[in-house]
Amino acid sequence: MKQMPDLQKSLDGRNIAIDKVGVKDIRYPIVVLDKQRSQQHTVARVNMYVDLPHHFKGTHMSRFIEILNHYHGEISIDRMDAILQAMKDRLEASRAHLEFDFPYFIEKRAPVSGARSLMEYQCQMVGTLGSERDFILGVTVPATSLCPCSREISERGAHNQRSLISVQIRYQGHVWIEDLVTWIEECASSPVYALLKREDEKAVTENAYDNPMFVEDMVRAVTEKLAAVPEITWFRVECENFESIHNHSAYALVESPR
Repeated sequence: MKQMPDLQKSLDGRNIAIDKVGVKDIRYPIVVLDKQRSQQHTVARVNMYVDLPHHFKGTHMSRFIEILNHYHGEISIDRMDAILQAMKDRLEASRAHLEFDFPYFIEKRAPVSGARSLMEYQCQMVGTLGSERDFILGVTVPATSLCPCSREISERGAHNQRSLISVQIRYQGHVWIEDLVTWIEECASSPVYALLKREDEKAVTENAYDNPMFVEDMVRAVTEKLAAVPEITWFRVECENFESIHNHSAYALVESPR
């Protein structure tokens, strides 16, 4: 068969290097460590990128998929370094970047009835391999916040809102997703649940009323919690409150020094 030209390897004369080039938003099965059941199988949205030197016209997109398929059934946090190294080697790059965004499910019990249900949390694993390795674990936790100002000035009740608390961490050793979720939920007016009976709804509502939190309070509380965990070397905490009486969200962010 006549050899076909490799246009990606042809020269480009514009002298512009590309920081990230690759494939984005691939749906693919992965395995995540589960504190209770050893492993949890889920489906991630995968992004794979490498850098491209200025003299190459393009990268070989099919090789990203080949690498992913090579590790089929074995894609986990423990394999990220191997996948990143394979990306660098196969694509002749000096830097590789890999992102997994995936749902993770934790069984929760309602506070009074004890009713069991699965709660979904959106998680993220981000790995980069250049001259050094970098890894970030992220989780987004829904929660309830009750406005301290509203409770203080109102004669009947106080308004609350659903909140999303997003945390990213770098760490040494190991940090369980379940522990990270627990630490975050402890810093809100109340956790949220997939299933509540009437007695649970009463307890959750009253618990939130007894623990009013501004968006500023929640990011500070999470900051104190994460700063006390010796394994965590860096973190970013974001909170967005989807206001129930305003046509905007309230937002706050804290990032620790690296």
